[in-house]
Amino acid sequence: MTAWLLRLLGALILLSAVVLAMSRAPERPVDTLVARWAPPPSDFIELRGQLVHLRDEGPRDDPLPVVLIHGTSASLHTWEGWVRALKGQRRVISFDLPGFGLTGPATGAYAAAGYHGDTYARFVLDLLDHLQVRQAVIGGNSLGGEVAWRTAVMAPARVHSLVLVDAAGPAFTPDAVPLGWIVARTPVLGRVTEWILPRSLVAQGLASVYGDPTKVTPELVDRYFELTLREGNRRALRERLQAMTIGEHAERIATIRQPTLLVWGGRDRIFDLGVARAFEQAIPGSRLVVFDALGHVPQEEDPAASVAPVREFLGLR
Repeated sequence: MTAWLLRLLGALILLSAVVLAMSRAPERPVDTLVARWAPPPSDFIELRGQLVHLRDEGPRDDPLPVVLIHGTSASLHTWEGWVRALKGQRRVISFDLPGFGLTGPATGAYAAAGYHGDTYARFVLDLLDHLQVRQAVIGGNSLGGEVAWRTAVMAPARVHSLVLVDAAGPAFTPDAVPLGWIVARTPVLGRVTEWILPRSLVAQGLASVYGDPTKVTPELVDRYFELTLREGNRRALRERLQAMTIGEHAERIATIRQPTLLVWGGRDRIFDLGVARAFEQAIPGSRLVVFDALGHVPQEEDPAASVAPVREFLGLR
């Protein structure tokens, strides 16, 4: 019996070693990712010592640009459908936040501040200053939605109106969280993910945030997987998730007075409709539009449907 157990243990160790070897995912230098994920009109700027990947599209004489901010683990690519629908009439600015996409981990003036909501809001204001944008419509999804409303609270004169898409803010208890986020938030396992990242883990995370998981294509998984491998991003994600405090400063939401459109996926299992209604109740005059069949990233899952109320909100035909 002892010999049999030893053989079984040896087989399990060998199998584990093989699985770990197959899941090993080395970091990718940013310059190896640019050709595929940053074709024109992508650009890179230096902002207070931080390399920033951004796209600035549409008419430059637009006095009220639309600024779009992505969520956790995402990138400016999540807005491509909305940008196509808006850039014919409006200037649309999208970018990768520090810690994500091709912008990569916080450096320069942002290195010591960590990945907190107020830090991101200051980053947005710095970016608006750099682009000489005096006032904007700011939209954001998930973490990006939190950054949007924090920017409006921090500098109300700079924010004309808000579009909050399945945004973070009020305290909540999620029905489901992507497994990759859970692993990254765990102190020991989080460090392991800096070296090992099964592509299947990324695919599972995307399936959990889509209302219809069949819409998750291999190309979509490729994008999220490869941009997560950008050097420094996995460490940044771990630090962001470990620093996150659910509902932090939620009382500030009630001070928002800008016109606000809430766009929500009815199948969002992270920020459910209870979160949407908390925003609606807290922000005077806000309007909530729910897409029953969509999940946590409606702008990505069905851009054409989810951008329609945004065009109306902006007064576009």
